[in-house]
Amino acid sequence: MAKKTGEKYRNIIEAAITVIAQHGYHNSQVSKIAKEAGVADGTIYLYFQNKEDLLISLFRVKMNEFTTIIRRDLKDKSQSAMEKLARLITMHFSRLEADRNLALVLQIQLRQSDPAIRAGITPPLKEYFNVIENIVKEGMESGEFRTDLNIRVARQMIFGTMDEAATSWVLSQREYQISKHTETVYHLLAQALGKEGRYAPFPANIKLPETKL
Repeated sequence: MAKKTGEKYRNIIEAAITVIAQHGYHNSQVSKIAKEAGVADGTIYLYFQNKEDLLISLFRVKMNEFTTIIRRDLKDKSQSAMEKLARLITMHFSRLEADRNLALVLQIQLRQSDPAIRAGITPPLKEYFNVIENIVKEGMESGEFRTDLNIRVARQMIFGTMDEAATSWVLSQREYQISKHTETVYHLLAQALGKEGRYAPFPANIKLPETKL
């Protein structure tokens, strides 16, 4: 099997995202993906064992890319935990909004997959969970967040809120930008996580994407 790197490999990943978003995972034959990528059917099998391996690989690639970017952007120790929470939400929504096909695959198709696929996508998802848990830990240590939080439950709440908002967006019959909900989601989470009676406005140093109704 060829090494999972290079332009051809990336082209197949992007083609798979497009085809699966349009036709669904089960209706996305390898031949369709190969045609979209501009390669022969057999070329797919030089990089992937089967369609299941391709779906897992595209998730790993895209999730690892995002986790790397967000870790880099949250590395600044001068940022407060609330600032990091706001940045996390902003980047999560902006990333999905920038590629609706990818959003459809991540939010819809992977949820309809079998146990083997779900097991394959767990490791990169755990890395993202670690990023969220670190924000919660920092907030508790700095005194910005309540000290009685269960870190795992708080992480589930943060990810689950963003995830549900994203799923509702891709399934909606109405066209709108998910980034328009960034501040609303931030305020809900900041109020739940923050110390009682402490108001945490959306950080002024974090630029929100321009939104349209």
